[in-house]
Amino acid sequence: MKALILVGGYGTRLRPLTLTQPKPLVEFANKAMMMHQIEALAKAGVDTVILAVSYRADLLEKHILQEAQRIGIKVHFSLEKEPLGTAGPLALAKEYLQGNEPFFVLNSDVICEFPFKAMIDFHKQHGREGTIAVTRVEEPSKYGVVVFDESSGRIDRFVEKPQEYVGNKINAGIYMLSSSVLERIPLKPTSIEKQVFPVMAESNDLYAYVLPGFWMDVGQPKDFLTGTRLYLRHVRETNSNELATGDHIQGDVLVDSTAHIGENCRIGPNVVIGPRVRIEDGVCLRNSTVLPDSTIRTHAWVNSSIIGRKCSIGKMGILRIFKINLGRWARVDNTCVIGEDVVVHDELYLNGASVLPHKSISANVPNPNIIM
Repeated sequence: MKALILVGGYGTRLRPLTLTQPKPLVEFANKAMMMHQIEALAKAGVDTVILAVSYRADLLEKHILQEAQRIGIKVHFSLEKEPLGTAGPLALAKEYLQGNEPFFVLNSDVICEFPFKAMIDFHKQHGREGTIAVTRVEEPSKYGVVVFDESSGRIDRFVEKPQEYVGNKINAGIYMLSSSVLERIPLKPTSIEKQVFPVMAESNDLYAYVLPGFWMDVGQPKDFLTGTRLYLRHVRETNSNELATGDHIQGDVLVDSTAHIGENCRIGPNVVIGPRVRIEDGVCLRNSTVLPDSTIRTHAWVNSSIIGRKCSIGKMGILRIFKINLGRWARVDNTCVIGEDVVVHDELYLNGASVLPHKSISANVPNPNIIM
């Protein structure tokens, strides 16, 4: 069985992390984003993965081929010379996808429980051309809603940002398609969501599979952190021995075995500490991810932030989202995202800062700002 992962694009929503690393290789819960998907596909019986790429394909190829060899699957790269949307890449990779078996299509930003085996069974059961995984959301008016028969799963139509309630299920960015769908897609920029799926729904060829458990598109910082929280909760429920324990741990925390944590620290909840990270004494880490080879120095406080690779957060430095009562002008600051190889000097305060790679920060950033 085969799968195609849509990994084209520049990862602009996750900058500055993606300025030095392709988005699919950014570590989510101490594993390259894409590897969560590829490993789950392999467990479901997929033996060939096609990566639809357009940006920094050389870096992707080097890393992914090593990982593919480790887990025993074949990987092909389908290079877009121009952007082809979300359907055009299927036409470009037609030679790989043709055959008698259905195949998966995934957006590379999606993190969930990946119930691929159940999707395969559902797709075979209804016997039509396509299956879309859908997920429940609390505010469907912000999304395009999938309207379908709850008993059979047959999709009736799609409603973009509905003003009146028509349902609470949205496209989760995971599909299973029969190879006949390839005949519907031209080799040009094409949207699978807007130009292919509605036509399939009109001919009763498209069905919805409701995802169990959590789901998140982690393609931007706030959602990355929310996805981390949901993922860690899932790990606690399914494989809690992977999580860190100890008097210094509060809530769900994932720590790589090569990381070092000093004395009198408070770590958690919802924290991921990557390979070779050094956490010095007295550090407080909450709702944050620290990527590989970074150092958080003595008594620093990092909250609701993403610390990139090879960074140094100085003594008494603070990175956080906070709420303070300042009367009419009170504000809630956004997430700090620190790019690769950034040094934050001692006793500084960064509030909602987005710091580009290779910078040295020697002054407070009291308001959300991009530091270039």
